[in-house]
Amino acid sequence: MTARTAADARAEARDAYRAGFAACPTNRLLDRMGDKWVGLVLKELAEGPQRYGELARSIPGASQKMLTQTLRHLERDGLLSRTVTPAVPVRVDYELTPLGQSLLPVLNAVTRWAEQNIGQVDRARRAYDAQQG
Repeated sequence: MTARTAADARAEARDAYRAGFAACPTNRLLDRMGDKWVGLVLKELAEGPQRYGELARSIPGASQKMLTQTLRHLERDGLLSRTVTPAVPVRVDYELTPLGQSLLPVLNAVTRWAEQNIGQVDRARRAYDAQQG
């Protein structure tokens, strides 16, 4: 049996921390919510079901690829549902699920906090940057 070195102990501790971090429900949710277009999609769907084209027009900065990817991730997470209606052309509607709707108060609270405090955050950033030279 080989002796365990301090480097081995640090590596084991680091791996255990990373495993706990990856399993943390808060970190897992914040990872999704931190995606660039998620907040905008959720806010748009808070108004009610929308077709893909409506969402694309209301979020003009998102490419088709990114919007589609964001919608798929949110559907996978159970936050929105996708309904396909056979027609010519095919109609695809997206709407928040009850789980997605339950996230809206949290999103609204973060929005209010940001609107009330962004000035202080901006001032702190400028002061920090000025000190860094």
